[in-house]
Amino acid sequence: MESSPPTLRPSTWTPAIRMGLSIAVATGLYGISFGALAVAAGLTVWQAMALSLLMFTGGSQFAFIGVIAGGGAGSAALGAAALLGVRNAVYGMQLNAMIAPTGWRKAVAAQLTIDESAATAAGQTTPDEQRRGFWTAGVGVFVLWNLFTLLGAVLGDALGDPRRWGLDGAAVAAFLALLWPRLQQREPVALAVVCGVVTALAVPLVPPGLPILLAAVVGAAWGWRGRTPDAHGDASRTGGRGMTLWGFILLACAATYLTKLAGYAVSARWLQNPRMTRVAGAITVA
Repeated sequence: MESSPPTLRPSTWTPAIRMGLSIAVATGLYGISFGALAVAAGLTVWQAMALSLLMFTGGSQFAFIGVIAGGGAGSAALGAAALLGVRNAVYGMQLNAMIAPTGWRKAVAAQLTIDESAATAAGQTTPDEQRRGFWTAGVGVFVLWNLFTLLGAVLGDALGDPRRWGLDGAAVAAFLALLWPRLQQREPVALAVVCGVVTALAVPLVPPGLPILLAAVVGAAWGWRGRTPDAHGDASRTGGRGMTLWGFILLACAATYLTKLAGYAVSARWLQNPRMTRVAGAITVA
């Protein structure tokens, strides 16, 4: 006897749907911190919303506003956001084989491809549950992340300096929450330490925004040149040349989306190359 399909009634929800909804709520709440920090960094409410609606990848969004808040150029913010979005291309390759979206659904799936939706899908054991997990987490996070971004941006604009309310540490906490599951082995820990040292040494020597790019380059080199596992074993905010902050925001959003979409266009055979996976993972840790 076949089970009835899920409906809006909670009693019919499968484990994948329940997991996706719980992750959506937990992750969506981070949006209030992003909105407040974006406004504190000098972005308008509409610019903060553009990043959440169009870029929609938390690590890249926090990196973008972090560079701007530090006085870095828009070009440096664009580079940091794009580099941190590289991992989404790998997720796209995995999800393309896992949930097999077609037509317009592939374009929508690319936008919803983030750490949380990919992890929810990967945590399921059947194709139907993988699809339910991905779409539930992806759509849920998108809706709540944007609602709370708007709330945070409006409140941040009204309340002023987020340090008065303890929100200045929220971006660090969000990054740590995303990074922590990757720090279960010695190599990612070593890479994180090396990139941390590189960043600390670069801060007093180079313009704001460049240290994070140097760390990403170190991470990419580490992943590319590292030992390949055996197949059977274990300046100003305008950035120069007159381009406005809005221009860099739109370019960064386009770059991160096209990176996601590229993953869905690449054959799953690329995943058989361990070096590709190492490079993307190393950039994320860096």
